[in-house]
Amino acid sequence: MTDVVITRPGLLTTVQDLGRHGWASLAVPRSGAADQPSLRLANRLVGNDENRAGLEATLLGVDVRFTGDRWIAVTGAPSPVFVGDRPVAQYAPVFVGAGSVLRVGAATSGARVYMGVAGGVDVAPVLGSRSTDIMSGLGPDPLQAGSALPLGPPQRGPAAVDVAPAPAIPAHATIRLLPGPRDDWFATSPYGLVYTVTGESNRVGVRLDGPVLQRTRLDELPSEAMTAGSVQVPPSGLPVVLLADYPTTGGYPVAGVVHPDDFWLVAQARPGMRLTFAPARRPLR
Repeated sequence: MTDVVITRPGLLTTVQDLGRHGWASLAVPRSGAADQPSLRLANRLVGNDENRAGLEATLLGVDVRFTGDRWIAVTGAPSPVFVGDRPVAQYAPVFVGAGSVLRVGAATSGARVYMGVAGGVDVAPVLGSRSTDIMSGLGPDPLQAGSALPLGPPQRGPAAVDVAPAPAIPAHATIRLLPGPRDDWFATSPYGLVYTVTGESNRVGVRLDGPVLQRTRLDELPSEAMTAGSVQVPPSGLPVVLLADYPTTGGYPVAGVVHPDDFWLVAQARPGMRLTFAPARRPLR
């Protein structure tokens, strides 16, 4: 059996697929890759189905060793990638021989990098997903040095495309919002305001610093259903955008919900990145 062994886990490296679906009524969030387009692409590049589990590394990258030959692809935040001391392309299928170490360095922009491996990471699924959920504790623990993960049998050969286009991750992103269920609870609109991502952000939510959203209603709000991309406003008035490991219910009013096509940009928001909210002018597809 071929394994991938973590030799340097970086800041936070977890196993992720496309998440757990259909369990919100039991308070189980979706989880899964925060930037799902990047994981989907990494899987396609190595010949996997899009839902195969891969690795998600945060900000500082990750180093891994393979006990057998594998095709891999690294997508997501732009990062230097090496097999041993040899630089290799990101957003492209790369062959890694048995015993070789793949090194992914710190992201130069964005926050999260994804590693797809032919056959996928084959840990035991929990509630239909192999994803790590840092809030509930479901799925495998965050990875440590020495963690060994089994790999499934390759499904197909690598994609015919040599290099896929990498989406730009701007230092100042415009994020489209759909109206929230409590957008009438605020004296000011979030549209056009500039916020800065703080270092307190994680897979549960992206915390923002900037203009305070003043409430017009100060009464208590019973806990209600949340979804990924909800822009919650706690008593501080500073928005929090819920990410993949979001709580399924919450008692803070939601001023808006990130358009699904822009969710990946929020997932790639690193501390210091600026976000401006804008109204979504086109309907959902």
